[in-house]
Amino acid sequence: MRTAPASFAALILAMGSLALRAAEATPAAAPRATLGDDVVEPAWSQRLNVTVGATDGGIRGTDEKAIQAAVDYVARFGGGTVTILPGTYRLRNAIYLQSKVRLIGSGPDTILFKEPSVTSALAEDSDWFDQEITLADATGFALGDGVCLRTKDDHGEENIVKRTLVARTGNRFKLDQGLRKNFWRRGGATVSTLFPLISGENIADIAIENLVLDGNRAHNANLDGNYAGCIFLQECNRVGIRGVTARNYNGDGISWQICHDVLVENCVSEGHAGLGLHPGSGSQRTVIRGNRIAGNDIGIFFCWGIRQGIAEKNHVEGNRIGISIGHHDTDNLVRDNEVSGSKQHAVLFRPERGKDFTGNRNRIENNRLIDNGGEDGVAVDIQGGTESIALAGNEIIETRGAARRTGIRLGPETRDMTLERNRIQGFAKEVEGTANPTAGGDTPAGK
Repeated sequence: MRTAPASFAALILAMGSLALRAAEATPAAAPRATLGDDVVEPAWSQRLNVTVGATDGGIRGTDEKAIQAAVDYVARFGGGTVTILPGTYRLRNAIYLQSKVRLIGSGPDTILFKEPSVTSALAEDSDWFDQEITLADATGFALGDGVCLRTKDDHGEENIVKRTLVARTGNRFKLDQGLRKNFWRRGGATVSTLFPLISGENIADIAIENLVLDGNRAHNANLDGNYAGCIFLQECNRVGIRGVTARNYNGDGISWQICHDVLVENCVSEGHAGLGLHPGSGSQRTVIRGNRIAGNDIGIFFCWGIRQGIAEKNHVEGNRIGISIGHHDTDNLVRDNEVSGSKQHAVLFRPERGKDFTGNRNRIENNRLIDNGGEDGVAVDIQGGTESIALAGNEIIETRGAARRTGIRLGPETRDMTLERNRIQGFAKEVEGTANPTAGGDTPAGK
């Protein structure tokens, strides 16, 4: 038997490249919509648009079902826009986006609000192949609810799955999908009505704009940003999030995991128990621009393997840590931001599991870092075996008194640290540790 998978794959890649080059070299003056052609598309002056409102609009209602119906409708016909009219929409499940759908609100008057969560233990064990659960107490649970199941396996590892309740008899509920994990009472299995407000998985070319997402943190249990948030995206491409206010989620504000070419611009993310903005594992070419990120545990959290990202012109205020960079986060640019009032650090490079896992080759440039950390605090703390970090043109200012504060701390295992043109003022110690000499002859303190 003869096989040539490598040659075939190379041929397919070459053909795709040639098609793109041909489209660029000879652009059609008036392209036509052609069956199966997703490279060239006419610039239509109008596209399918469905409105949702309490009393007006093509679809009427004030819950996730009305909005989901509109999303599914426009997706059925190849994409378009769902416009949510002013009002408060109370959610018992996530709104699940689909490819080529733009979800837009009417500004601050469009509020998507999460209903309070309820939690119950399981009354019976469910195995990994089951598609049903039985609750000890079904008070507050209803069909259509988004739920999160949690348990610990025999090794002490936590298992979490998200499902929807689709049928019931008494306390016994059918789920929309199989469990794929064992949920046994001996592991403390529970179910809670927890979910992201807006979610998307394995989709592309989407936009979320001009609305308010309220996680109702005071009346909801915690669910971290690996599973939820005001917005939670998993394995998505080409995403635009603009003009969104995400607030008060008992977890993360906006989280995207293994998502590429995501733009978060002119948004507010505030008051979350977890992370304000969470570019998650493996996400490439993220742009975070012009946002206000305030009152969270960490403002911007570069997770694992975040590469070639840009965070610029953001106001990061009053978080425990302003910006955190770590596990294999490389070749990112953090510039022109203002970070103030952080309880611990303005910028932290995490030590991770050792030097083979740190976030290297990142540039921190032209930022204003003001009054960050406590009396023993460090504004910029580069820990572990982190390598090849450039700090250039930053203003690192302390106005509350020097106390025992440090402007920049370079850990003893760090290497190839470059400081140039930084202005460091008001600290007991400007720089702790040793940096590379700079081409311009600046001192390590950046004077």
